Amino acid sequence: MKRFVPIAAVLTLAACHSLRPSTPPPTPSAAAAPADGLYDNHEQVWQAGTAAGALAPPRLRLAISSYKGGWQLWRVEADGGTPALWLMQTVPSADGSPRVLPHRPRVAAPALEPRPDPAEWTALDACTLTGTAGGANWRVAADAAACATIAPGIGAAAAFLPIAAARDAEGVDLRLYADQARGADASSQVRRVVWYGGWAAVNGAGPDASADSRDWHMNRQLRLSNEGGRSALVWRDGTPSGWSLLLERLTFREGNTPVLKLSILDDADGRALAYAFADPHSTRIGINLGWIQVGLEREAGTAEESKR
Repeated sequence: MKRFVPIAAVLTLAACHSLRPSTPPPTPSAAAAPADGLYDNHEQVWQAGTAAGALAPPRLRLAISSYKGGWQLWRVEADGGTPALWLMQTVPSADGSPRVLPHRPRVAAPALEPRPDPAEWTALDACTLTGTAGGANWRVAADAAACATIAPGIGAAAAFLPIAAARDAEGVDLRLYADQARGADASSQVRRVVWYGGWAAVNGAGPDASADSRDWHMNRQLRLSNEGGRSALVWRDGTPSGWSLLLERLTFREGNTPVLKLSILDDADGRALAYAFADPHSTRIGINLGWIQVGLEREAGTAEESKR
């Protein structure tokens, strides 16, 4: 029987999957606007793909950056599409209810650093999103009929204009202007992305490697998101090895329990050669098949800091 010495013993990061739960990171109050960071609806798309007859929503990413004065930049991007930029302004209201005024860029490439210039943006008053004062969660929505009166003048980007948003502990339930065509309740459930970094070692002989082989090809500084992050593994000369890693946070219908899943994929047919499960808040996850070993560790402070 082949016996491989784990590369992890040298690199100190255990190449075995961690099933020990860790304490979830603290989350800001759900009554506040969504926090900075990247959001992704990978699991929603995956769930729709496993349900017979379900209409799959588009794969969507939302990136949020905050600036002083109650401004946030929302970058909305669908797979294969052109990103749409919206400058969202939190406007004070007499009763304390949330009120967010979206702006569209009036120039082709608005300046974003060190902060956006409001003069380069046009306010979309008819699409103002309002909420209810005193609510436990941040929840806002626009008057869709009023917004429709100006949407044609916005152009193709109007499809990605937020007309409703609700924050929960892990992400945002986001309804875009184009979602109206999918149904009265259609929305994208984008969850805040968490990043994992680490390494993988692939033996040059692949699955047929002998136990005494030392032909290890290292893939260092890997970085995968937990929302469908994928990374192709390469040989030491940079050519494709034929295998990739996939990291996903999923909830299986059978047990209704969320998990973090790490898979090793065969690039030729997409088949999973092996996979490991861990608690979604685990700090480490990995796989050791002998000829291929993987170790990933959760990055600290994965969300972007607010702009100063």
